[in-house]
Amino acid sequence: MARRLIVDYHLHLRDSEGKVAHSPYAVEPFADTAATRGVDEIGFTEHVYYFRQTRRLWKRPYQAERCVYDLDAYVDAVLEAKGRGLPVKLGLEVDYVGERQDELAAILRPYPWDYLLGSVHWIDGLSVDAGPERGVWAEWRVDEVWLRYFAALAELAASGHVDVLAHPDLAKIFGLWPERIEYPDLAGVALEISTAGRYKPVGELYPGIDLLRHAGLPITLASDAHAPQNVGRDFAHALELARAAGYETVTVFDQRSARQESLG
Repeated sequence: MARRLIVDYHLHLRDSEGKVAHSPYAVEPFADTAATRGVDEIGFTEHVYYFRQTRRLWKRPYQAERCVYDLDAYVDAVLEAKGRGLPVKLGLEVDYVGERQDELAAILRPYPWDYLLGSVHWIDGLSVDAGPERGVWAEWRVDEVWLRYFAALAELAASGHVDVLAHPDLAKIFGLWPERIEYPDLAGVALEISTAGRYKPVGELYPGIDLLRHAGLPITLASDAHAPQNVGRDFAHALELARAAGYETVTVFDQRSARQESLG
């Protein structure tokens, strides 16, 4: 029988003050909080645009300003923590970059990832989540934003370059809804159930139960924690949603190979 597991597969490695800290010592507080909250395994997924190795892909000031860290140092920090016996996995949050997705994948290919998160934060250079009157929301009607967002999400899923889709209905972040939601057909990936949406203007988990049921894909669990104290935050709500959608298992990754374990 499969063992029962709780995972938090969307974490950003920071110190207690919220500053970027890509060191094995910064991993320990995350692991400590996980143990306290009954989370069996955690995965670090730093934003891909933080790393100098990807600099040529970024044009927006928001990305370029953050593109100052070394990918090798980040990878080494997580691997060292794993080697010391901490229950951690090596991941990365990989942004949708349209026609340059293959180029980004080639940069990342040499590294020993356990899994890669795919996320859509920008479409045609416009932000999805910067503000309700900025980015895509300032340029397109609400219906068009949702259509373009889901088209980008489906393209990212089909690329084969990511294993999990992060906050897969992020377009709802500001509570701006189309008259009719047309969910995309997705395949070959898992969906994360993320509690981070409870702390956004929309005030609810990502994704909604209708997308979960429509997609019929495996799931992971996520807090999107940018501080150790938020690991596993509100996971009772995530488990409630998962069970309401009919899930009995959670996806666990090793070296980009997935297996199902009983949902804790």
